[in-house]
Amino acid sequence: MSPFEDVYKESKFHPKLEGLLLPYGTAGFRSNANHLDHIMFRMGLLAVLRSQNTKATIGVMVTASHNPEEDNGVKIIDPMGEMMSTSWEGYATQLANAEQEDLIDALKEIIEKEAIDLSLEAKVFLGKDTRKSGVKLSEAVISGVSALGGHSKDFGLVTTPQLHYAVRCQNTKGKYGEPSVEGYNKKLSAAFIQLTNNAFNCTDDQKHLSVDGANGIGALKLREIECHLKKSAHITLFNDGSKRKLNDQCGADFVKVHQKAPIGIEMNPGERGCSFDGDADRIVYYYTDSQRRFHLLDGDKIATLISIFLKELLTQVSSQIHVLNKKTHFIYIVMCSTLCSCHDQVVFSKSAEDQIHQLAEDPSANDEAKRAARMLQSSVNVINQTIGDAISDMLLIEAILAIKGMTIQQWHAIYTDLPNRQIKVKVADRRVIDTTDAERRAVSPAGLQEAIDSLVKRHKKARSFVRPSGTEDVVRIYAEAETQESADALAHEVSLAVYRLAGGVGDEPKPLH
Repeated sequence: MSPFEDVYKESKFHPKLEGLLLPYGTAGFRSNANHLDHIMFRMGLLAVLRSQNTKATIGVMVTASHNPEEDNGVKIIDPMGEMMSTSWEGYATQLANAEQEDLIDALKEIIEKEAIDLSLEAKVFLGKDTRKSGVKLSEAVISGVSALGGHSKDFGLVTTPQLHYAVRCQNTKGKYGEPSVEGYNKKLSAAFIQLTNNAFNCTDDQKHLSVDGANGIGALKLREIECHLKKSAHITLFNDGSKRKLNDQCGADFVKVHQKAPIGIEMNPGERGCSFDGDADRIVYYYTDSQRRFHLLDGDKIATLISIFLKELLTQVSSQIHVLNKKTHFIYIVMCSTLCSCHDQVVFSKSAEDQIHQLAEDPSANDEAKRAARMLQSSVNVINQTIGDAISDMLLIEAILAIKGMTIQQWHAIYTDLPNRQIKVKVADRRVIDTTDAERRAVSPAGLQEAIDSLVKRHKKARSFVRPSGTEDVVRIYAEAETQESADALAHEVSLAVYRLAGGVGDEPKPLH
């Protein structure tokens, strides 16, 4: 029997919608959930091919992160828990948009180009967020996996980072950890407790944190890991999904864009708060001061705090570990690009982890170096090195603040941000925007970057960047300047340029005030 016979039969139950064309972006496919059944089936097929191509387990996550609840999406996770190789994004787009009668030929083309052996075993891990549509769409993925002879394991409701973590654990044969949510919870919580044992004289008030769960999967999974944290953290969870819709006036994207606290959260001046996004791979912190002014600590502030902490520990062990003379090769903090979306990720080299472990167990090392090494070891274990992870980042940040005895105001004062504004402009096709230089320069459409440069010159201490969204037909605009009024004006001026030169849809953007 042809290996494609089942694919042909099953694909009829997942017909492509006429006229629908979607590209695989930085966050996979996203659209209204009613449009995605055929794409989910086909991504199940692609996951099988990717598994056979890499001879490893592949992940498929059904989520639309910060999008409204009626949307959904899917992205594929590569063997070490990283995003799918960009060389395969074109295959995803090709397969998703093939007409029904061309589906088998599209599959054969991928198989031929990548020289894939269909007789190899294929394993796929599957997860979904809390959207109601996730149940049916996950079944479509499983149908695609089965149709091409693959084996799937459904993790059910998980955060995106938890599925990335499980995939890496599976493909490292447990060396990175146990490939389960319980394994994730135990590893991170144990490391957090060990790390916070170094926090001396930290009061219960200083341990308290208010968390906005975005009414999504992050709230559910925070409850689970909280049981393992014992008394090392005092968390009050808001927006847990019991009262409002997913991402409805809450979540990291809402807070970042609107520069205000989410609805439904209760905080006194000076208290710490943080928000997850819909699939818990992003986090922002914030507080209000005594005048009720809102202060946001986003990806840049988070990366700075972590960098300072790790650098201090590295300095304490540098005399014991020769590789630390080359710190840039030792540890990497992978920040989101210019338009900060707060997907901070910390990555340690293998040699770094090995040497930290050796020093922590070395009886001849001095006490200061051993203590620092053990703290680094705990930091390595509390960090999810596969992808930005709101829960993991939250635990590391809370541990650092406790160890350093630092308030959120002191953290915020590490450096002063220029006033800034981030807004979106709807366009007919986000692919008309192309950028370079880490998304700091627009190379298309023609004339846009020149227009931005001219507008920036009108304001003091100003800069502005644009980039296409990875999930919807919008262009994200970031502007900063000497005053908030000037930053808001620049953001609006650039939004008009984008609207006019990049195919804006609907009414022209209006001034922010």
